[in-house]
Amino acid sequence: MLVHICCSVDSHYFLQRLQEEYPNETFVGFFYDPNIHPYSEYRLRLQDVQYSCKKLGIELIEGEYNLKYWLNITKGLENEPEKGDRCTVCFDDRLKVSVEKALTLGHDKFTTTLLISPKKSQDKLEKIGNQLSNKYNCEFIFKDYRSGNGVELQGKEVKQNNLYRQNYCGCLYGLNAQRVYQNKLADELIMPIGRQVQPESIEERLELYKQRDCLENYEIVKQRFLNYRLLHGKITINKEVIPSYFLCYSTLKNKKTAGRIEKSVKNIHYLNRDEVKIISLEYFNTIANTNYGSIYALIYNPLNFEAELSLRNQLTHNPYDLSCIIVIEKILDEKIEVSCNSKVFEDVKETIIV
Repeated sequence: MLVHICCSVDSHYFLQRLQEEYPNETFVGFFYDPNIHPYSEYRLRLQDVQYSCKKLGIELIEGEYNLKYWLNITKGLENEPEKGDRCTVCFDDRLKVSVEKALTLGHDKFTTTLLISPKKSQDKLEKIGNQLSNKYNCEFIFKDYRSGNGVELQGKEVKQNNLYRQNYCGCLYGLNAQRVYQNKLADELIMPIGRQVQPESIEERLELYKQRDCLENYEIVKQRFLNYRLLHGKITINKEVIPSYFLCYSTLKNKKTAGRIEKSVKNIHYLNRDEVKIISLEYFNTIANTNYGSIYALIYNPLNFEAELSLRNQLTHNPYDLSCIIVIEKILDEKIEVSCNSKVFEDVKETIIV
């Protein structure tokens, strides 16, 4: 039997139940989910499914990540709600590709772990599955493992096996709608130019779960913290934008300010407005023990986030400082215009305790 898999949260318990109900069946997992966005989230969910299938002794095959095709077939359905027509088109594609893969591999049955997800319409999935079954002469196995206490048992398996619990369905449109409803920043779609791994980003979670895969005795616990994303930062002098680098947790109350350097203390230059601090690239290299030749080099190959946060604390002697700290190549005695649009927000992240 070929089992289409959407994520480990839905698949682990579902596959266990199938193994119990069909003890003589050979199962092959098929991870075909071009709807998942961004690609880093796709890689994270795939990695977690690989971890789950290895635990269950089930072979896993990865399908094609044809995002461009998926965007084309859902064009015009961007604003459809969860369980709406966009989801129907998505189900059609994923189940059609799955049954074709089943036949290619010589299987006479197929099913999908989407059936156990509370956010998915079982009626739609059953209808699509049966239509494909009749068309391709391959039996669709419909199982309602979420009824009764199935969701509760599923949750216990997820916790017991430290599986990755994603907080959105998967597609770009569902994510945006959910974050608007929650009045939250869709930071899953934000990646700095220099690809610095941000706290509680998908990239950070990917590294955490890679670490999990190599451990035996550990616990994954949640921590509440103050998160940060820089959306836009710019320095203008005499109407000319000059290269600049904004240290993490730089904020401006009104997003814009302008002023002159009022004083300089130990190579830190203080603007006379809004607690803005400026340092030269030369001084940055000295205290960070780096040798950046230009601001652009710093932008495209920054320190890691923890090192940058430590540097901020070194400059301000205050771990809770949120003042704007900017690195420029040369300190100039000119009027400086600063633009900084950033978000500081309460968040929760996972960490591994060994």
